[in-house]
Amino acid sequence: MNASRHCFRFDSHTFLLFLTFFVAVTAHAAAPAIAETAAVVLRSDTGAWLYTKAADKAMYPASTTKILTTLVAIESGNLDRTATVAASDTKAEPSKVSLRVGQRVPLRPLLYAVMLRSANDASLTVARAVGGSVSDFAALMNARARKAGATQTRFVNPHGLHDPRHVTTARDLALITRAAMANPTFRQITGTKVYAWRYSPAQTLENHNRMLKTYAGCIGGKTGYVKASGKTLVVVAQRGGVELIAVLLNGRGERIWQDAAALLDHGFRVARHKRTSERRAANEFAKR
Repeated sequence: MNASRHCFRFDSHTFLLFLTFFVAVTAHAAAPAIAETAAVVLRSDTGAWLYTKAADKAMYPASTTKILTTLVAIESGNLDRTATVAASDTKAEPSKVSLRVGQRVPLRPLLYAVMLRSANDASLTVARAVGGSVSDFAALMNARARKAGATQTRFVNPHGLHDPRHVTTARDLALITRAAMANPTFRQITGTKVYAWRYSPAQTLENHNRMLKTYAGCIGGKTGYVKASGKTLVVVAQRGGVELIAVLLNGRGERIWQDAAALLDHGFRVARHKRTSERRAANEFAKR
């Protein structure tokens, strides 16, 4: 009789495996159906991938490129040094802050223009000031991407305007964003909803990332769009001590916002279930 009871008894190791399997199956079943071609959800602190869809497919990033542009510029140091606007910078379309030829602007406000307004003219000015030329700055971007583990990324410009050679993946873009969010200055810039641009022409820059206002816990990210890329979006959110990065590429219409929220909700749900299972497993071990 005792032997029979022992046959049906879970030991601690089996119990932990069962809980891990249960959480994984439950999380997979609850994963939302999204319209975008490629997407991931990355947990920043552990590096765990909580959702993937075509994560390693080469894609066009559009203006989400500017996450890396901003990080490289910040890490170059001294954001109070000024950059001089070149004639070629002013020709960048369509998003811009209308910089003038010869105008001198410190790097710091230029980076707010890059991230909030998605200003292509500011992106070019930053690239030349930091890298000496657009091509040399692109080389710095690619080197930094590789350092972050983004080995499939090849950027040729700082703004993301379409070039068939300018590609990344959803996984790479999440890794780049993770590296950027480790920088306090980047976190401050990307999480800013409104910025007073005091350089001529004076204007108010509003962050294009509407989830800063609509999704509880959103602390940053970047939007993007060119015809070839479709809508692209990176969103960073934090709840209950868990920070998640969602990347969605090649979206159409307004659904990308709904899908981003659904992916983040899913990611937080998976993280919460995992934490619960680990707590239960720890309690089970403690009893034995």
